[in-house]
Amino acid sequence: MPAPDDFDYEAALVACAGGDQAALARIYARESRYLLGVALRIVRQRQYAEDVLHDAFVAIWQRAGTFDAARGAGRGWIYSVVRNAALSWVRNNARDVPVDEETATALEDGMAVDHHATTRDAAETRVELGRLDGCLDQLEPGRRECIVLAYVDGCSHGEIAERTKTPLGTVKAWIQRGMRALRECMT
Repeated sequence: MPAPDDFDYEAALVACAGGDQAALARIYARESRYLLGVALRIVRQRQYAEDVLHDAFVAIWQRAGTFDAARGAGRGWIYSVVRNAALSWVRNNARDVPVDEETATALEDGMAVDHHATTRDAAETRVELGRLDGCLDQLEPGRRECIVLAYVDGCSHGEIAERTKTPLGTVKAWIQRGMRALRECMT
């Protein structure tokens, strides 16, 4: 992924919410190839990943007005829309596409987050996100990075090991222990 440098994702999302199609085109031109990679890592087949990306950009266009900069960065919101669209696609087409253990875990986590989000109001969600941020800060940097790469960027354990130059077994252990620590911290 490129560094976010001077591109103003928040302003682009506000412009999309106001009906500015050029703003959506700028987001697409800047991020589409990386977002396609996120979708591809989850759905595992390019033609379906392209469909997911299309649907995600329709969702970004339609839901740009719901973006709240107080709850997070615009770029993160865009990536979460694509990741959630890919996970929904896998969940809806599970009979047709075999999923590995990592994707199954991500689907379960995604369903838990979706359920949690629908049963709580926005104020409670902000409090929980604040707690999660605090809990993430308590993790060792290596574990935190692995968890973010897995759950935000949608990377597989192998991809994380390659990116971080860390042995695969260590990555798996860090993610498992880090998730356990996050669960304990959140309760």
